[in-house]
Amino acid sequence: MIFIHQPLAGAGAPTLERRSLELQEAIPEDTVWLDMIRPTREEDLKVEAFMGIQVPTREEMKDIEPSELLYVEEGARYMTGRVLSKVSDSEEPGLAGITFILREAKLVTVRYEEPQAFRMYALRAGRATGNGPATTISGEAILAGLIEAVIDRAADVLQLQGERIDRLSGKIFEAQADPSARNTALQDTLRALGRHGDLISKQRESLVSMERILLSLSATYRTNKAPRELREDVRSTLRDLQSLEEHATFLATKIQFLLDATLGLVNLEQNNIIKLFSVMAVVFMPPTLIASIYGMNFKAMPELEWPLGYPMAVAMMVVAAILPYAFFRWKRWL
Repeated sequence: MIFIHQPLAGAGAPTLERRSLELQEAIPEDTVWLDMIRPTREEDLKVEAFMGIQVPTREEMKDIEPSELLYVEEGARYMTGRVLSKVSDSEEPGLAGITFILREAKLVTVRYEEPQAFRMYALRAGRATGNGPATTISGEAILAGLIEAVIDRAADVLQLQGERIDRLSGKIFEAQADPSARNTALQDTLRALGRHGDLISKQRESLVSMERILLSLSATYRTNKAPRELREDVRSTLRDLQSLEEHATFLATKIQFLLDATLGLVNLEQNNIIKLFSVMAVVFMPPTLIASIYGMNFKAMPELEWPLGYPMAVAMMVVAAILPYAFFRWKRWL
């Protein structure tokens, strides 16, 4: 599916008109942004003929080598980043590859998922994109706006994860009287920390990929003497992104701390169980010794002929069990 965006001049700020393009329909010359969502081979050929570019395949977009993610070919600049998105074949958010192609003030985006940031920018662009005339709407400005929307969405995700981690932190260190409920809570906490850590890791990877794109754009704009406003926007967006990376690193460190604390509490619970078994073994060791002595098959044992021998042996075993238990209680080991 292809969506085209054309500038509309109005009384106020310029806006972008977004509409889907039929396969038989020609691409208008004033199109500044071609948004390709799960394109077919016929749609790839149509855009390639219009822009004079090569649309990368889905497999090519999955490469992790920097030379395959950022390169220039026949006057077109190709930039591939990863954005956090609700992946179609999974319930959990995943990283979706998106390729941005700039050529002659026109932008082409190729994607196979629909990140929230793209919907946010499309709605925003339908209302206003700037304060200048319609001719100022270009692929470079749209690309900067898309990356800014991705970063805004990343900030929302990190803020939400931070609030959830704070609530989880309170639950980890609160006291619970019921040991069985405590064990279940610790297991749930470990699972929640794993989910939060995985999401933050993916968000950090997305921010790193966007940072590579911004650094490449900044160097290109500085070399090509791009408009000052555009260069300032890229630098400002880059600073915001780097601050988010630091915040994501802080959240990842906090999750690691909470994970260590939770595992420490789990170890304490396990140690208490092992301590109980150890105490029981020590408590029953003296009675076992007494029972072993009087269980030997020797004839010359005076207690065997004594009428009070059996009660005496039982009493000795009880006393031998009580004394170690009382000692442990006195030492506060129980």
